[in-house]
Amino acid sequence: MAANDDIGIDLGTANTLIYMKGKGIVLREPSVMAVDVDTNTVMAIGSEAYRMIGRTPRNMAIIYPLKDGTITDFRSTEKMLHYFVRNVVGKRMFGKPACIMCLPAGATEMERRSLITSLMDASVRSTRLLDKPLASALGAGLDIEGVYGSLICDIGGGVTDISVISMGHVIVGSSVKNGGYYFDDAIIRHLRLKHNLLIGERTAEELKIHIGAAVPRPETLYMEVTGRHLVYGLPKTMRITSEDIQEALEEPVSQLIESIHAVLEHTPAELASDIFEDGITLTGAGSLLFGLEEAVADTLKIPCKVAEDPASATVMGAGMVLENIGKLSKYLGDGRTRNFTQV
Repeated sequence: MAANDDIGIDLGTANTLIYMKGKGIVLREPSVMAVDVDTNTVMAIGSEAYRMIGRTPRNMAIIYPLKDGTITDFRSTEKMLHYFVRNVVGKRMFGKPACIMCLPAGATEMERRSLITSLMDASVRSTRLLDKPLASALGAGLDIEGVYGSLICDIGGGVTDISVISMGHVIVGSSVKNGGYYFDDAIIRHLRLKHNLLIGERTAEELKIHIGAAVPRPETLYMEVTGRHLVYGLPKTMRITSEDIQEALEEPVSQLIESIHAVLEHTPAELASDIFEDGITLTGAGSLLFGLEEAVADTLKIPCKVAEDPASATVMGAGMVLENIGKLSKYLGDGRTRNFTQV
């Protein structure tokens, strides 16, 4: 893997990011496709397809090739990856780049090998795999080679990977279906039950980003949203408060903290002691929720921090391996499932 344009891919449920050696992050696109159901033709991929959500005609469907950190549609995943990689490296006969791909720690062997196969036609000469928790830890600046334990919680769109890492291995891990999309669904349900207001996925995400919170904000924020009133069946604009969104997110935040607690319960005593001293590191776009690190720290009585650039930590970890392949290639796999204690 010595080419100057080798790439690292973070294939996520919500977004796909690509890092190119020597250039940094060169692609950041939603992992979504728009397909004509009559002809099975792909109409749009990435940002263009994302803008169509909630606005498609009856003959067009929005497809998410990955759900809850798992590939649900291999053919669509192949097409999406092919499109993204071709956009970055172009169509080549010679000088094809090698690829490092990050996957959730709980990905099955079949999923790992299928993804390696899917990149064969996308101008990539070879693919090695890097466990997502290790990549996230590297990108967050953690020392994964030391004998001391580190706990990293990577909150993605469909799944949250919670892992205890020591000496370059995931010792205890858990992949829970409690990511950013779960937060969005909680907001949709809350507004439907409390205000009889039906909103879409994009509106729920905007509410979460702009006024969402895991703990009370110092001052109340407001956001005007338009949805459909379930009683009258007509469009209605309503002012939503940050307290409303915090109330909606209480349950998913609580479940996330319980999942972290469950991993700690299965962590060897010496490593648990390290974590209680050094704290928990949050990565992934979901960790940007206001006050989430405070909620985790207050409940578990363990220091908690958010990585400097949490949304890019995983792909930056892959980039670190690309830039230091001689030293860090030992963390790359060949498609075989890693062994670790799954909570």
